[in-house]
Amino acid sequence: MGILAPLSDFGRGLIELIYPNVCWICRRSLGPEEASPCGSCEGALCTDPHVTCPRCASTVGPYAASSEGCVHCANEKLHFDAAFRLGPYDGLLRDAILRMKYGKDEVLAEVLGEMWARSLATRLNPCPDVIVPVPLHWTRSWKRGFNQSEVLARSLARRLKLPCHGRILRRCRRTPQQAGIQSPTARRDNVRNAFALRPTSNLSGKIVLLVDDVLTTGATANEAARTLRHLQPAQIIVAVLAHDRAR
Repeated sequence: MGILAPLSDFGRGLIELIYPNVCWICRRSLGPEEASPCGSCEGALCTDPHVTCPRCASTVGPYAASSEGCVHCANEKLHFDAAFRLGPYDGLLRDAILRMKYGKDEVLAEVLGEMWARSLATRLNPCPDVIVPVPLHWTRSWKRGFNQSEVLARSLARRLKLPCHGRILRRCRRTPQQAGIQSPTARRDNVRNAFALRPTSNLSGKIVLLVDDVLTTGATANEAARTLRHLQPAQIIVAVLAHDRAR
């Protein structure tokens, strides 16, 4: 669990006193009534210039038929029902995600999560019943200091007023990082059986929002969703900050 997750509003107020009122993206000083990120950065981060596939969140052509899937996912067996992204994995969004993950910037993860929730709230129909983050293996979470997907999920849950079940899924195998694996097949093999359910978990009949930071081939999200299917949820919707089809 990240260090900010259990903080009360009082604790969050203390953080605001410790840190200057700046945009957490561009570092510009903000006025007393402004919130991070600044309007300019939020506009850039929340504007997706592309049409996306509703099934896998890949970029598709403006006239492509994608209601049943696009060229990237039409022949794939997906264990989730739909996917949303904040934007493509490039530009300012890519820079922010890299800083969050590899700069170990947990506060930035909170800021992105709050901003993302404002964008996502108008797009979720039907509304989920519960939010579940994609877990890291405990050794990787310990090394980084937090699981960015869990921080994002808790920020979404707080804003959307939904429960966040960060303990339903656990990473039972320490797999090599997907970023270093090029082949989609190798990525699927890498995460096969990488997740397990914790005892007494219950998602029967619920709509689950499965949260991660970046979706590339979808192998990790799909394996996590496959594991969650054992709990018989009504739907699983994947939400990611960014979709990367560079590989």
